[in-house]
Amino acid sequence: MATGRLSVGETLGALNAALGPGGPVWIKETRTRHLRSRDFLAPHRALQVRFNDGQVPEHVLHALACLQGPGVAPVLRCAPTPVGLSLQLQRPAVFERVLSAVAAYTSPASPASPGQRVLLHCPALRSSHCALRLSQLRTVLVADHLARALRAHGVCVRLVPAVRDPHMLTFLQQLRVDWPAASERASSHTLGSHALAELTSSYDGRALSPGILGRLCLKELMEEQGCTAGYDPNLDNCLVTEDLLSALAELQEALWHWPEDSHPGLAGVPDTGTDSCLVIHVVSCEEEFQQQKLDLLWWKLVDKAPLRQKHLVCGPVKVAGAPGTLMTAPEYYEFRHAQVCKASALKHGGDLAQDPAWTEIFSVLSVATIKFEMLGTAPQSQILLALADSNISTKGTKSGTFVMYNCARLATLFESYKCSMEQGLYPTFPPVSSLDFSLLHDEYPPLSGSAEPDSSAGLHSPRAPHRCTHRDDVQVPGTAQHGFQLLLQPGTHPRGASTTPLWSDVRPPAASEGCA
Repeated sequence: MATGRLSVGETLGALNAALGPGGPVWIKETRTRHLRSRDFLAPHRALQVRFNDGQVPEHVLHALACLQGPGVAPVLRCAPTPVGLSLQLQRPAVFERVLSAVAAYTSPASPASPGQRVLLHCPALRSSHCALRLSQLRTVLVADHLARALRAHGVCVRLVPAVRDPHMLTFLQQLRVDWPAASERASSHTLGSHALAELTSSYDGRALSPGILGRLCLKELMEEQGCTAGYDPNLDNCLVTEDLLSALAELQEALWHWPEDSHPGLAGVPDTGTDSCLVIHVVSCEEEFQQQKLDLLWWKLVDKAPLRQKHLVCGPVKVAGAPGTLMTAPEYYEFRHAQVCKASALKHGGDLAQDPAWTEIFSVLSVATIKFEMLGTAPQSQILLALADSNISTKGTKSGTFVMYNCARLATLFESYKCSMEQGLYPTFPPVSSLDFSLLHDEYPPLSGSAEPDSSAGLHSPRAPHRCTHRDDVQVPGTAQHGFQLLLQPGTHPRGASTTPLWSDVRPPAASEGCA
């Protein structure tokens, strides 16, 4: 049996290379109804661009059917269809490869190159916690998630700004966000002295207001640097304040004085200066204009400003049915926390919110729901929050409640199986090499029953079914309270565990047996 980690990216690369020179053509199939017959598709229109009349030569089809290589999944068949070139994998072999080396798929594919550094900047954390908007909360959670992902791949990450507001630190701890703290403000004396030589002391012939150190023309700087692409064309004059210089001083301090013990991978790696560091600014769409000013000011006032600066701009966060609602991040957290407490009261009766044994559980569930809502949509897209109890359900696959509800169901099943194993109701799980993987041929086996599409789905929600009937006729309920009730369930699954062995007689049911 072949060894090595299979990769969708490697498989797509090999498929595109087999078609010959040109851009990427193949796509990974994701729709359930299409996955029954194919795993990858080369659309007919894309093939028409690559080949005359979209006719793929026989030798190319043969090469695709026999495709092999490191990380490439084994191919079962490749054939032309009305919608394009359809390719299906040898699914039993794929299942065997994956299940035989699960640990290889739960760790990062490959570490980053030694010495790679990222300065992650989230300007929203300079504001007061009580004034933190929902769109700013989104940038904080995105920045925290990005930092964790980069570190998991071996990248050395430094977070800026260091938070000085103790209330903000407490709120970040509630959100399970690990962010550095600082006791004092970064000194901008050096930058201020340099800035005074570059700034003009008037604006349109008028004296500047108190607190403004001077004015700088950014349009001229953009033209000199040749960096107009991507910047707002309305950028012109920048009124430089002490707060702006302080933010710039903190960024420069973090860039120049990287802690030697910040990452073990940096040991023995030569410091190549600011050129080796990538600066990523995670900002809301409301903060993007001001952040562009800060970037240009950095280049103007500092000789060794970083050459690579990227902006991750997060879209707006709005409340459905209440476009003018200005809910703050702490209010949003308290709202979700109250929903969890309400669900527990419906389940168990009484007020468990004051019980220390339940306090941590309520907090974890509240934060998990918020993170699912804020991170479940592409950062650039708008988020529409449904805050009414009737609009939060376990039906939509992008709902935090949906994910946690099903995780709780799986946890209950696994716990029930573990107890049954201890009671001797199940045989010992056999070695993976002895399993018959030929029975595993469907990536997503169809469910019995039907589900009508939800015509009232939100802008960024999938077309989830109103009701999903499973093989045992158990219907997934549709309220947030019921979902949280299962999450808060201390006992075992009410249906109990089956006494039928799982692998002593694994076979498809006969037609007469039905779906029971």
